Order: sequence, then structure tokens, then C-alpha cells
Amino acid sequence: MKKKISAILELFKIRITLFVAITTGFGYLLFKGSFDSGMAVSSIGILLLAFSSAALNHIQERKTDALMNRTKSRPLPSGRLKTWEALIYSSAAFIAGTVLLLLYFNPLAYIAGLTCLIWYNLIYTPMKKLNSLAIIPGSVIGALPPVAGWLAAGGGILDPQVLLIAFFFFIWQIPHFWLLLLIFNNDYEQAGFPTLIGMFNDKQLARITFIWTAVTALTLLLFPVFKVTAISFFSFTLPALAIWLLVSASALLKNDLSRLSFNLIFRRINYFALLAIVFISIDKILLS
Repeated sequence: MKKKISAILELFKIRITLFVAITTGFGYLLFKGSFDSGMAVSSIGILLLAFSSAALNHIQERKTDALMNRTKSRPLPSGRLKTWEALIYSSAAFIAGTVLLLLYFNPLAYIAGLTCLIWYNLIYTPMKKLNSLAIIPGSVIGALPPVAGWLAAGGGILDPQVLLIAFFFFIWQIPHFWLLLLIFNNDYEQAGFPTLIGMFNDKQLARITFIWTAVTALTLLLFPVFKVTAISFFSFTLPALAIWLLVSASALLKNDLSRLSFNLIFRRINYFALLAIVFISIDKILLS
């Protein structure tokens, strides 16, 4: 039973989809300014749609997953789950998430979540097999969950604050993925995916990744300007956080690059996003 549960959680890409739920709750909190049951319900609803999308992605990529060392032990290529089982779990999660979101919130929140699923499974996944720059339009996927939370809380889709929040998560994903590429490039090439290594060497791609990382750090500094945060102690932590990321990422500008450096920066850009969420959330709660 434990092995089955473990396989299902892996099918749902639990670490990635939990972050989707966190960013949904983040968007909800930034509009409402406080915790309530709606924050939990909206996060769970979007999480269920993300579960469905992740399981569908496993089905779509089961053959290429079998070709990569990083992914060949996933539930479908390893045989721990059957394709039909993955389809049932995906369908169940999709129905549950749909019912939950449409029952409790305005349709726009659900449309944002549904757009994530469609964009990921029908646009980004096929596109990344054809174009090495697919991650740029693909980053829309990570930008939409906080928008869904904002909309569920009653915010408007064109509010400047939510557009900035979406832009921040959009930008953050690009260096996040390209660092993965620098770590696992051989795996991607073995599976037949086009990669930027065919266009740039490691050093060039590392420098391009640094530029995107710098833009991510600088975007965070716009949060007080757009009044996403107030002028408080926690808003003053944002420049420190941006400087920390820039200093960490400066290793990408060195000549002696190694996979160890890429791994370290990859972890730190993820910590950066989590810490930004924590600091901004505390700021919002304390000053509401």
C-alpha cells in the first residue's frame, strides 16, 4: 500500500504541485490580507487540477521518460503504475478540482486553473519536443496559479498588483529550468529533446541564465512600488534577498563552471522564491 501511495504521489509530481498550491494561496492572501477558509479551498482546488495535469504529463512523456536516467524510474516507465491507472487518477483529480472551484468561486478562478492544464499538456509539452525555447511561453504555467488565487479572493484579472505577481513567477521559471538543463543536458539530448546547448556552449548559457536570474531578483524590488507590500521591516528584506540571489548566481559568470555550482544555484533560486513568498506574506498579514 505504501508503495502504491508513493507511486501516486510521484505521478502527481507532489513537490512541484505543492508549490503550485502555495503560490495559489499566496495570490489569495495578497488580495484578502488574511487567512480564511477560501484560501485553503482555492489552493486545494488548483492543487487537484495540477495533480490532473501532472498525471497527464506522465502519460504523454512515458516513452521519453524511459530514455532518461533522471526519469526512467517514474511510475509509468518503471511499471509501478499502468497507463490506464494514471488516466483514472488524472480524471478523478480533474473532476474534484473542477467541482470545488466552480462551487465556491467565480468562474474566472477556475478558468485560470484550467488554462494552466491546457497550456501545460496541449501547448508546452508538445512544443518542447520541437523548440529549445519552449520554456519561455511554457513559463505562463507557473504565472497563473497566483492569478487564480487572486481571482478566487475577489481580485480583478487586470489589477496591476496581480500582473506583477504573475510576471515575477513567469520570469523566475526561466533560469530555474535552464539551470536544470545545465545539470541534466545529456539526459535531455538522449531523449531527443532540442536543447539550448546546441545553440550555446555551457559558459554562454550560464551567462544568459545569470541575466534572467538578475531580472528575477530585480522584479522582486518592484513589489513595494506596485503596493503589493507596504513599507515595513519585511519589505526591507526584499533588497537583501535580491542581493543574496545575485551574489549566489554570480558563480555562473566564472570560467570554472561545474555541475556542483549549477546544483547549488538551482537550490538557491528555489529558496529565493520561497523566502520571497514568506516575507511578503508576513508583511501583508501584519499590516492588514
